[in-house]
Amino acid sequence: MMNKDSRFSRKMHGNFSTRRHSCIGFDVENGLSVGRSPLDAQGSASSGLVLQANYPHSQRRESFLYRSDSDFDLSPKGPSRNPSSASDLEESLKHWEVNWLSSRHSEDMIVTPFAQVLASLRTVRSNFAVITGQQDRAASKTRSLGNNPPSMCKTSLAEEPHQQLAIETLDELDWCLEQLETLKTRHSVSEMASNKFKRMLNRELSQLSETSRSGNQVSEFISSTFLEKPHDMDIMSPPTKEKDKKKRPMSQISGVKKATHSLVPSTIPRFGVNASQEELLAKELEDIDRWGIDIFKVAEYSGNRPLTVTMYTIFQERDLLKTFKIPVDHFINFMMTLEDHYHSDVAYHNNIHAADVVQSTHVLLSTPALEAVFTDLEILAALFASSIHDVDHPGVSNQFLINTNSELALMYNDVSVLENHHLAVGFKLLQEDNCDIFQNLSKKQRQSLRKMVIDMVLATDMSKHMNLLADLKTMVETKKVTSLGVLLLDNYSDRIQVLQNMVHCADLSNPTKPLELYRKWTDRIMVEFFTQGDRERDKGMEISPMCDKHNASIEKNQVGFIDYIVHPLWETWADLVHPDAQEILDTLEDNREWYQSMIPRSPSPSPDGQEGRGSLEEASAPGGGPGSTTTEKFQFVLTLEEEGESDTESSPEEEKGHMSKTKHSSAFDSGSVSTRRLNKILTGDSGRTFSLDSEKDMAEDRETDQEGPSEVPRFRLGT
Repeated sequence: MMNKDSRFSRKMHGNFSTRRHSCIGFDVENGLSVGRSPLDAQGSASSGLVLQANYPHSQRRESFLYRSDSDFDLSPKGPSRNPSSASDLEESLKHWEVNWLSSRHSEDMIVTPFAQVLASLRTVRSNFAVITGQQDRAASKTRSLGNNPPSMCKTSLAEEPHQQLAIETLDELDWCLEQLETLKTRHSVSEMASNKFKRMLNRELSQLSETSRSGNQVSEFISSTFLEKPHDMDIMSPPTKEKDKKKRPMSQISGVKKATHSLVPSTIPRFGVNASQEELLAKELEDIDRWGIDIFKVAEYSGNRPLTVTMYTIFQERDLLKTFKIPVDHFINFMMTLEDHYHSDVAYHNNIHAADVVQSTHVLLSTPALEAVFTDLEILAALFASSIHDVDHPGVSNQFLINTNSELALMYNDVSVLENHHLAVGFKLLQEDNCDIFQNLSKKQRQSLRKMVIDMVLATDMSKHMNLLADLKTMVETKKVTSLGVLLLDNYSDRIQVLQNMVHCADLSNPTKPLELYRKWTDRIMVEFFTQGDRERDKGMEISPMCDKHNASIEKNQVGFIDYIVHPLWETWADLVHPDAQEILDTLEDNREWYQSMIPRSPSPSPDGQEGRGSLEEASAPGGGPGSTTTEKFQFVLTLEEEGESDTESSPEEEKGHMSKTKHSSAFDSGSVSTRRLNKILTGDSGRTFSLDSEKDMAEDRETDQEGPSEVPRFRLGT
């Protein structure tokens, strides 16, 4: 049997060493504006985005997407988790991948099923042409141009029938390839890749969950957060006190407050806000085009107005205020009102995160591979979507809102609850006095912008991650195996797909930033997770994965987060814009290795074969770390002093969160354990204080863990 690498690892034909930077000529309002068909192979390649052949990345790892998707590779202990409804084609492709083991250093590996089919058919055509002596025959376009019969070869009478049959067969293959290459791959075709990636991720998570209790914890977190949930969960009835709350009309958008800012153009400060440290702010904003700007310093120097100053700086640099005739005072009024609707008492999903996503999107829009590709209206939509994508975020997950029967979940029918709410609040604020920044857009422009913004913000729902990844990878690989390797982006579906993934990448960009910034973001998201876990515990609910402050494995979770979510996404984005994102991939790999090095070493298994307790307890056990001789235990108690609503349905009493965690002394000595840093963050901008208490006895916190590891659950992935 032919080795799978030789069947589906394809060298990309043609010379793609020259980068094209020109506009592809697609008007969001009017569609394709250039006078050529998207199927016209003779058109200039400069009218599209050229997909570069991938060159060896020194020692960089590839993501799990490049492993074999075969039942035969499963451990005997891990039963098949493949959906029984997989199509015959998907099953065939899985079996073909059994022998994907040989080297591919100088070739592009094709992993999406539809692109594999195209690549295989191209090989069939090439091999058939060689066998029949027709290798010099160019690909025929007779079927697409009309029903003209193929030209007859001048051969002997004895050879004529065979030659004629060969020519007709090649014509049929050419026609099939042409039809397949021009299919819109966004939906049904890319579902093949989505289903395959979910199977592969499911298998990876199954194996991870069998390694240790902390591995199971990480596996459950990734499964529950980044994959659509099966519809078999029990919904908890809300407590009586919530039922007694004052009712409001369901049509009313919660969380919207009146605009309180009133500016006139003559009084607009240099960066849109009155900054007490304006010169320091100016120095930071000089790097607005650089990946990895310290957005925390921008927040500090701007008086906790990072979103307003970032958007104002970017809009000025891109000349969007003039292009769309946006009144400066309206822009500042809207941005400050929008920023006011981000909760200062939410650790992660706040105005600093929004500013970070806006700045990251701005940099991605400026990548050389996408230069002049998107229109000004598309750029405006992407930046606006980034700015509102988490507005009025309560600091809890969609699933928490669904499980508590919140009004938001009822209003949006449990579908992308928070994302729908962010959109509603963002657009509602435009209706406030002196806040309509789009007042001078035409009706058609407003409609187009609204549609794009809705599509982009809804794509930030993390449960849609695998579908987004599969769509993008299928599109990229399908275009790679065509003759030109040019991604035309000449229709709305393809263009919005790239923009959706761009904002999604910006939203998941923390692990690609400098390590110090990445660690700050990790600290903040864990505070938010633990606060939700405390609320779930108080309500008698099952605590969500990674939200239990008593046994969360922070370092191991970050490694799994990178391996199974962030790396595959950014790897695919890097394929799209190659070689522009190579430094980002390098930083991601370095950060992954750092967190990997900080995972506490597990003790040797006990003679009876029982696994050691969870990673946090393992770290505090004697011998839990290299060179350790003593055991020290610490408990960090985190208290949120500031009272305020954390979501639209919560009471102020639920705003207090307590976090406790144990770590081995050697880990603290290194100064790199995430838990130690949690008492230092979120000062100044949020007005919260943290206290550090030492506890001699942690037996109560560890009672549950002493029972030993529980049976490993099996996860079902949505398709």
